[in-house]
Formats: sequence, C-alpha cells, structure tokens
Amino acid sequence: MSEFAFELALCAHLEQSSRPPVAGADPLIARQLGGSVADPGGRILDVVCVEPGSEFGERTAITDAEIPDAAIESTVGPGRARYWKDAFDCHPNRARRAMERACEIGFFESERCNGREYVRQVARYPDWYDRIVAIENKPDLGRPGDLEMQLRTDVSLALVDEVILATESYVTRAHLHRLPDPVGVWRVHRTRDRDDPSALALEIEVVREPTPLPTTEPGIEPLAFEPGRTEIEPVSPAAKARARRRLAERAYGKGWRTYGFPDCASCVATNGAGATLPHCTWAGDFVDANADCSPDCPGYESAAAPEVDLDAERDRQTAWRASPRGHRRQQSGLDQFR
Repeated sequence: MSEFAFELALCAHLEQSSRPPVAGADPLIARQLGGSVADPGGRILDVVCVEPGSEFGERTAITDAEIPDAAIESTVGPGRARYWKDAFDCHPNRARRAMERACEIGFFESERCNGREYVRQVARYPDWYDRIVAIENKPDLGRPGDLEMQLRTDVSLALVDEVILATESYVTRAHLHRLPDPVGVWRVHRTRDRDDPSALALEIEVVREPTPLPTTEPGIEPLAFEPGRTEIEPVSPAAKARARRRLAERAYGKGWRTYGFPDCASCVATNGAGATLPHCTWAGDFVDANADCSPDCPGYESAAAPEVDLDAERDRQTAWRASPRGHRRQQSGLDQFR
C-alpha cells in the first residue's frame, strides 16, 4: 500500500470512527501541513487532528476558509472600524493581502470614507481548538527514510500535543528503541472486501500510547543534522502559540480532501472506505492523480474525471460547515449598522 493510499484510508477511518483513538470526539482532520516554526516548510506533518474546543461553533459561523494569521494578529476588532494601514504591524504588502483576504472570506467588513478603506471584524476571533495531534505515516518500517529525524524534531519542538507513528509493519522492540519515547505507535490492519477491492476496513492496534508534549514551554527546533553536529533554533512559547494557531487555521480551511480525480476510465470515485476516494481499478489502490496518473500509465484510458463534491461531503460528515451565513452586516456608515 502506498503512503498516499495509506494516508487517505487512515483519514477516512479517523473521520468516521465513533471512538477515534486520538484528539477526542469529532476531530478536525487535515493532512500535509507545515509543522515548523523557525524553518517554515522544513517539516511537513502527514496528518493533523485538531480537537474542537468550547467555542468551535463560533468559529464555524464565521467562514469555512482559513483566516489569515496577520488579520487575526492585527488590531482590527469588532468595535469601531479602523483605517486598515494603522491596524497591521507587518510589511504593507502582507498587510494588504491579509486585509483583502479577510474581507473576501467574511472575517472583515469594509467601508470607504474620504478615500480611505476602513475595516472591522465581523465577530471576535474565538478560542476554538484544544489539543492538536500529529500522525506520521510510515506503512513500511523497512523503508524508514528520515523517520527518526522527523520524529525527534517533533518531540524536541513540541508544537503539537502528541505525536503518533502509524504503520502496517509488525513493530518490534528494536523499532520502539529507535523512536523517541514520547511518540505513540499504531499498527494499522486493513481488510479488503474480496468482491469489491475498493471497499477497505481499517483497525488500529495501539502498540504504545503517546506521551503529552510540553507545548506551553520553550522548544528546540533542529534545523540541520550533520555527523557529530546538529544546528538548532530555540523557539519561545509565544512563537509556538502563534504557530499552533496557524496550524489549526490551516487544518480548518484545508481539511484532508485535497486530492483530485484523474481523467481516466480506470479511476472511479468509490465510497468503500467511508469517504469518496479515487480508486484505480488497474492499480487496485487509491491513487494520487498528480503523481501516479498520466497518459504514460499502461492502465490509462482517456475519459472525463468523476464529478464529486468533496466540500459537500466534508460538510455532511464533519463538524466543519461549508459556506456559513456569517456575521457580515449591511453598513449605513462607519459606526452605524442596520
């Protein structure tokens, strides 16, 4: 099973499970998100599970999109409208992009006065998430790649509350000894339906429970590993808190259904794993349209890609809400709303 197919099947299982073994009930699941602070893009987390907090309903009512971090950190509030340039403490280009995006998605509302654009928040930004759990997918421990280094980075930085390794391999004592002690380990068992190869059932065996990480304390982010030397960067609790919020927002806006469906007759949209996934009848597995599919594939047969609405499915099956009504109000002036 490829890492891509393994990842999709695991996300579908965690989403539909009535008792997910991670991040409490109804976790918000996303995949392939940045998990670094000092080196943005230096660490990509395979799967991220965000536990909704007490104010999650307030977040779903604002917008279904990711809210720009600069807009959240600005001094734009839900009270009196402010001239947008006075509300940001960052580069003007970044500030304008954040302001325009916040207006576009409904987090800000704007009004022009004397040739200037004034903005205000439509609602207070809520404290909407609790624990964040990262899952590193490695179906075959015989091909670990940079697994040990990646997990040591996650534990040392402690950006997320827990880190878990998910694998299909039999986990030996030797495997466990090579992993940082706080990392939890799952062995994932999959069963296919003999009559329908696209129907897949997963069962998670918890080999080792994860240990909570000190997310509110300073962290150390390894930047480069060399023989006898590791370059590191200390990360403050405040920087980690901002990065956690960005990670949660990115997970909220992106989710895990970021895959496409190829224009090939061999690929069908199947719901055999509890979510609509791209299953290739020729390869006998879920496929990544961007990486696995092309006219050069021996099983390729030109056809229209399946028509699917993944946002509608996410709306039906999770606590995330597509296209909420929002809080935008009709303005009659900068300080009066009707």
